[in-house]
Amino acid sequence: MHNNRVNSAETEQLGGRFSRPPAWLWAGALLLLLAIFLVGPRSALAITAPELRGQRALQQIEADMHGRNLQQQEFIKANLEGVDLHGSNLRGAVFNGSNLQSADLQDVDLQDAVIFASRLEKADLRGALLRNAMLMQSRLAEAQITNADFSGAVLDRAQRRALCARAEGIHPQTGVQTKESLECD
Repeated sequence: MHNNRVNSAETEQLGGRFSRPPAWLWAGALLLLLAIFLVGPRSALAITAPELRGQRALQQIEADMHGRNLQQQEFIKANLEGVDLHGSNLRGAVFNGSNLQSADLQDVDLQDAVIFASRLEKADLRGALLRNAMLMQSRLAEAQITNADFSGAVLDRAQRRALCARAEGIHPQTGVQTKESLECD
């Protein structure tokens, strides 16, 4: 019983006003601080409870989704292989462990999107706007990137080098060269 109570000496030290916060509260606070440190305060705000994340997750994936407003939608382990998203607004969308192989992502707005550990092999990203997108651990082998703008995007170093080898063109809206946006040598 003694372990479940604060002893009187501890209570007096705290002025009798406070008790120790539960361990789960400390763990949660530490995780939030770690997230802010690792990805910055702006990205940490995107962390939500699982029951809220499900409300933003796209429920139905169709073969033809071109031109849709899919801002801030979540695609968790979604199979979007070969899906037509041409011209869609995917600003702030989250793709986590998703398959976007051979997807038509021409002229899409993927600004501020998080594309983590996703497959974009042979995807068509011509004219895509990927400013400030997070593309960590994603694979873009043979992806078409002509006229894409990757300004401020976070990419694995090896992936950036591979994209630089085939980067060409100028984004039609921003006027930024693809090579320049990738910070190629």
